[in-house]
Amino acid sequence: MENNKIAVGLDIGTTKIVAMIGRKNEYGKLEVLGIGKAKSLGVKRGVVSNITQTIQSIQQAVEESESVSGHKIENVVVGIAGQHIRSLHHSDYITRSNADEVIDEIDIENLVNQVHKLVMLPGEEIIHVLPQEFKVDSQGEIKEPIGMYGGRLEANFHVVVGQVSSIRNIGRCVKSAGLDLSDITLEPLASASAVLSQEEKEAGVALIDIGGGTTDLAIFKDGIIRHTAVIPFGGNVITEDIKEGCSIIEKQAELLKIKFGSAWPGENKETEIVSIPGLRGREPKEITLKNLSKIIHARVQEIIEHVYLEIKNYGHETQKGKLIAGIVLTGGGSQLKHLRQLVEYITGMDARIGYPNEHLAGDSDDTLSSPSYATAVGLLMEGLENHAREEKQPEEEIEAVEETKEEEEKEVVEEAPKPKKKSFFEKFTDGLKEFLDNAE
Repeated sequence: MENNKIAVGLDIGTTKIVAMIGRKNEYGKLEVLGIGKAKSLGVKRGVVSNITQTIQSIQQAVEESESVSGHKIENVVVGIAGQHIRSLHHSDYITRSNADEVIDEIDIENLVNQVHKLVMLPGEEIIHVLPQEFKVDSQGEIKEPIGMYGGRLEANFHVVVGQVSSIRNIGRCVKSAGLDLSDITLEPLASASAVLSQEEKEAGVALIDIGGGTTDLAIFKDGIIRHTAVIPFGGNVITEDIKEGCSIIEKQAELLKIKFGSAWPGENKETEIVSIPGLRGREPKEITLKNLSKIIHARVQEIIEHVYLEIKNYGHETQKGKLIAGIVLTGGGSQLKHLRQLVEYITGMDARIGYPNEHLAGDSDDTLSSPSYATAVGLLMEGLENHAREEKQPEEEIEAVEETKEEEEKEVVEEAPKPKKKSFFEKFTDGLKEFLDNAE
């Protein structure tokens, strides 16, 4: 890949908005050229609640990363989460007109497009259609059917669905901030690309991304995504509880959580006390660390139990669905002290904290390998992969054009190598652009 191929990941979170600009170095690792951060004021639980404030925060993050990197940002890959996201399983098939020809990408694309025609609930839109196993005629459990012979091609799909209005609001904010939306990805999938190894995905792993407003879950088994869920609680709920329980302001509650917070109440002694300055000359408040960790423990336990319920629903307790690699925790909330031990205690599964440093170039800034940047790193990787696919596409088109001189055939060839994910996205982006133009 040429060194000038640059991509931008834009993570619109509930606590912060991050714009990360980067490219791949000669070793195929991520070289982050600039990063911009802004406090996210217009997003609640992963959903845009104030368009104007969100636009300002996006512009602030983008300007910061432009000034650091010296590159102008035009288009971005955006992550989407929020409590409106749900996933479902669906099986579909196509009957091929010519069983004597081998199955190619066009057949798979036709099958995926057929799933996109599924009737959703009012106001919902399909975000991702992710094929799991394929079945050719009566032969099942095929991971890669391309190149095989067969008349009937069938597949199980993991379909991710979200609300049209929430997706459009994000598109509106990005466009109004003067940027083009090049792709939209589910945030847990982006985080998974950044922190999970291929071995973990094969063995079976649950990725828990604890953000400010939501906790995202992605389950992989046999290298394939099996289950996704967005739970509408995150680190902010813990801060809110500390604020209420200790009668202090939010800023102080957040600092308390970061500096002294622990998810394990037995860790602190009754005598450990922290003093918090009172407002406007009032008396300082004294809070015992034991009480603080009790408040945190209660809320964190609730979040983990919600997640564990989703893991059980997926079928972790069955022999076939067992997640051998256990749990990987990432996101800003995963930095809470003793969280890993609590997760292991509640679920009985092995756990580790996921850092996105595996894909970063060796000379990267240490702050980038913090779990709170996992989603941004994953979105940046997604953007670079899209560039790689687009580069590959014209080469295939040129070869095909040389073989066939007729214009109609050339058009078919141009459509053929489009990546599977684009089929949804192009339809969605056209609709989005039309909607935004009308709105103006």
